Amino acid sequence: MGLAATLALSACEMVPTINEQPSKSVNVLSRTWAVTQVSEAPVIYRATRDTNNLNPFGPPARMRTTQAIAAVQQATGCNVIRSSMYQNISGQFYTQVACK
Repeated sequence: MGLAATLALSACEMVPTINEQPSKSVNVLSRTWAVTQVSEAPVIYRATRDTNNLNPFGPPARMRTTQAIAAVQQATGCNVIRSSMYQNISGQFYTQVACK
């Protein structure tokens, strides 16, 4: 099996697949994010940024990872476990959270 096929298979295995909960919409730095719980054990959230129909006249560029962390924290009220965070090729962020 080639390297590309191996990487594709390993990426598919990391995406959680259970019944998703309804998403919560939050605003971070003038951008809209949808945060959805995608797994219960362990609790994993997915943060997806709205592309605003690829509007070239939107707000200035910002770091997506920082925005994703803030979006998950706003939506859940919990702290993001940064070492568990990863981004897929579609630009969606997956992370675990730690609630106090």
